[in-house]
Amino acid sequence: MNQLALGNRIREERKKLNLTQEQLAEKMDVSATYIGFVERGERTITLGKLTCLANVLGVSVDYLLADTIAVPTSNKEELILSLFASATEDQQELIINISKLILNQGEKNK
Repeated sequence: MNQLALGNRIREERKKLNLTQEQLAEKMDVSATYIGFVERGERTITLGKLTCLANVLGVSVDYLLADTIAVPTSNKEELILSLFASATEDQQELIINISKLILNQGEKNK
């Protein structure tokens, strides 16, 4: 995990909410000094505190850790992910089943 990138993202989100380090610290029940260390990438944050922080900032943990999440490598992957994300749960199940059928058919033809 890139501590500096995480700290920068935390700082950006805190500022979007017009919170000082002191105000954020109070909401998380930690010291403002600790928030400063985390924002500068000088301290590692625990999963529990990261989850609390994400909730206070109104973002997801994966967003805060985004520099370590793999991103699609092609426009086709991005399109598939976008379509899948916009589908209902029933449609997503159907997409999964159809994809499996297509991939299984391809294996049989080899």
